[in-house]
Amino acid sequence: MALSKKPVTGMKDILPEEMQIRDYVIGVIKDTYGRFGFTSIETPCVENIANLTSRQGGDNEKLIFKILKRGEKLNVEEAVSEEEVVDSGLRYDLTVPLVRYYSNNAAKLPTPFKALQMGNVWRADRPQRGRFRQFMQCDIDILGEPSNLAEIELILATTTTLGRLGFQKFQIRINDRRILKAMAAYSGFAEKDFDSVFITLDKMDKIGLPGVEKELLDNGFEKGCVEKYLALFEGLSKAGDGIAYLADALGDFLEPEVKGGLQEIITSVEAAKSADFEMVFDAALVRGMSYYTGTIFEIAIPEFGGSCGGGGRYDKMVGKFTGNDVPACGFSIGFERIIMLLMENGFQVPKKPKKVAYLIEKGVEADTLGQIIRKAQEARKDGSQVLVVRMNKNKKFQKEQLEKEGYEEFVEFYKNPLKN
Repeated sequence: MALSKKPVTGMKDILPEEMQIRDYVIGVIKDTYGRFGFTSIETPCVENIANLTSRQGGDNEKLIFKILKRGEKLNVEEAVSEEEVVDSGLRYDLTVPLVRYYSNNAAKLPTPFKALQMGNVWRADRPQRGRFRQFMQCDIDILGEPSNLAEIELILATTTTLGRLGFQKFQIRINDRRILKAMAAYSGFAEKDFDSVFITLDKMDKIGLPGVEKELLDNGFEKGCVEKYLALFEGLSKAGDGIAYLADALGDFLEPEVKGGLQEIITSVEAAKSADFEMVFDAALVRGMSYYTGTIFEIAIPEFGGSCGGGGRYDKMVGKFTGNDVPACGFSIGFERIIMLLMENGFQVPKKPKKVAYLIEKGVEADTLGQIIRKAQEARKDGSQVLVVRMNKNKKFQKEQLEKEGYEEFVEFYKNPLKN
């Protein structure tokens, strides 16, 4: 039986045309974030299964690619539970690995610590447009900064990057988990039911307020609680300042500093931004990860129907590893969706050094080959990008393929010197 030449479902081969764009975008990301003082780090793609299933990753914990124990430790025949055969898994995001990394190396790191991490993550999800089972994530995080300066810097760094990539008129939607909890408590929902309420609220964009009402009632919540909850959103739709409206409506259910904190972030970002975007307060913004403790935010780009990145504050997560809480906040760009949008819009990587292909006919003598390679080296020193390859029988097709990769000049070398 012939081996399969297709990638595993939900994963893809990346062709040179896309790879050029990916490399360029990675360069812009690293350069921009570097200017904001973020330092590159790297963590293993495999994490301890206990870390990955610690009830911090929301629904993503149901999508983990789990790894069996190896060698003598694997005893499938006698195992009666999954825990006896699984000890690790592929990371589903970069935040859990970052927190483990920080907990393990905090004594060697500055405070606050501004981390940039890029790498593949894996989720056993249903593939669809802009969503894969293996995909690149790009995170920036600030650990050890308790003030809103962390949120402001993260939003400015991320939006500056998007602006440099040509994105315009997008939104940064912002909310606070403490507002979500205050709204649920004010409406009479039990604290144990908050997550269930938020899961339904998170569907607001797709099912609207009537759909949220129906699902909450179908889930068995009291009609009085549901009506009081929905009344808050109806009031928001009429209010000019949504944050001020909720602060007044919720009263003692909402901590006073939450209102001032969100307003400070929005005002500061609007005053300092360099990209063309809008800050929007969105009381229905939930974010799926249960590790968020405060501010949460999300990127909304008009060309794409869903989120193109997001993040928030997770002040309690380090404490689960060390016993001592450390303030932490992060922002992740939806790298794969950004690449998809750039390619769909015909994005061209800005002009790079001249790309020249040396095509060498099979049979060229060794001395001549050495001269050709020396010539290529000299051209590279002068700033050109030179590809040295053997000439194919179908030279026309070979050139067409190289032109797609950006090669604009071809130099041909034949074994018969008269042809050169």
